[in-house]
Amino acid sequence: MLRLTWVQPEDLIGHELSQAAQDGREPSAIAARWRAAGGREAPTRAGASAEPASRYLRQLADDLLDELADLPSRLADDEPTDLMRIKDRCGRWPSPTPAASPGRAALEAAWLGRAVGCLLGKPVEKLPLEAIRRLAGATGNRPLNTWFTARGVPAELLAAHPWNRRSAATSLAENIDGMPEDDDLNYPLLNLLLLQRHGRRFTTADVAGLWLDELPAGRTFTAERIAYRNLLQGLEPPRTARHRNPFREWIGALIRADVHGWTNPGDPAAAAEQAHRDATLTHTANGVYAAMFTAAVIAQATATPDVHTCLRTGLTVIPPDSRLSAAVTHAIRLAEEHDDFDEVVDALHATHAATHHWVHAVPNTALIAAALTHANGDFTGSICRAVSGGWDTDSNGATAGSIAGLLAGSPDRLPDRWTTPLKNRLATSVADFNGTGFDTLAHLTHREAARP
Repeated sequence: MLRLTWVQPEDLIGHELSQAAQDGREPSAIAARWRAAGGREAPTRAGASAEPASRYLRQLADDLLDELADLPSRLADDEPTDLMRIKDRCGRWPSPTPAASPGRAALEAAWLGRAVGCLLGKPVEKLPLEAIRRLAGATGNRPLNTWFTARGVPAELLAAHPWNRRSAATSLAENIDGMPEDDDLNYPLLNLLLLQRHGRRFTTADVAGLWLDELPAGRTFTAERIAYRNLLQGLEPPRTARHRNPFREWIGALIRADVHGWTNPGDPAAAAEQAHRDATLTHTANGVYAAMFTAAVIAQATATPDVHTCLRTGLTVIPPDSRLSAAVTHAIRLAEEHDDFDEVVDALHATHAATHHWVHAVPNTALIAAALTHANGDFTGSICRAVSGGWDTDSNGATAGSIAGLLAGSPDRLPDRWTTPLKNRLATSVADFNGTGFDTLAHLTHREAARP
């Protein structure tokens, strides 16, 4: 039986009820109606429940999704999605810092860093925090310092906590052979293509058109899949981000932000605005802020080799009273206060795990900021902390690796154990990038960064 993930109304409604509670709406009456009718909770790890709902429940879910969208939010004034209103909320909108375009070596390190961090996190994606710790510890790899491996892991532990089934064959130390396809690399490739075709003045409609031309629907997930469906149904941005899309504050826009930072060296405001135009195809509020924050951090990193300054700059492009700002500020403070990163992670999970899905942008962005802070921007320390903290492990490792790789400045400054297995190639279904080397991607990115 085919159960298409991330689009079934009976699965979306549970996520929308959680989203409503987080963004200041009062969903209890609608939740009671759904449960009284026999509706189930949202799937906890996967994108679809095991069995289809009845026709009645499916129609009810559609109706309730629309009712939830009409509920007023007490956070609306503090968490706008419109760019001008975001700027109005930010009291310290950043000015450009004079910076030359990052060199090809730095950009290659950033691309490699993104791939390495993603690949490190792939085998443990969706696993609970305790499972990640036990799997790493079983091979003497805790604190995490190198690739995960199945060699030496007790059979009963592997049976209790199996690797991510889609990734295990390509992301363990014993079987890595180049960078396998992943959406955390597909989206930077798409955004490189976006700039090649439309330049920095691209519109959100340009992003939508590019996706329909170049992105297979089956390579989309969560908010991106919903927005893709909405496009096919004739909806236009920014409604594509809002219509029956409970994932609009999840991590998808964040993982698309790197190219916007790389191509706006020393100009975090321009990077954030570029990320905003991209993100609003699929996301609202904190989902958009996560992308803007990340793009600004990366743009600042091209001019300032201090990760703490970069993170502070990232906070200046998001509303200070938003949930994301509070979460990132809290995470940075935890990282500054605790020598043991496990204590930082435990505190973050105690704060967010009960109320946020493991793919939500708020806890994941906070974890990335904590990892970079605690590791002082060191490459290995940053990606290992980001992945060992759980939640969306491959996406967190990818973003931490991109930032730390850029700060490292050259592939030669990344340890060989990370870069050699990638064999300077990645797999992808995007355009004609399949098999492309990271040195070539750096060259293409450098060309876009230097474009007037």
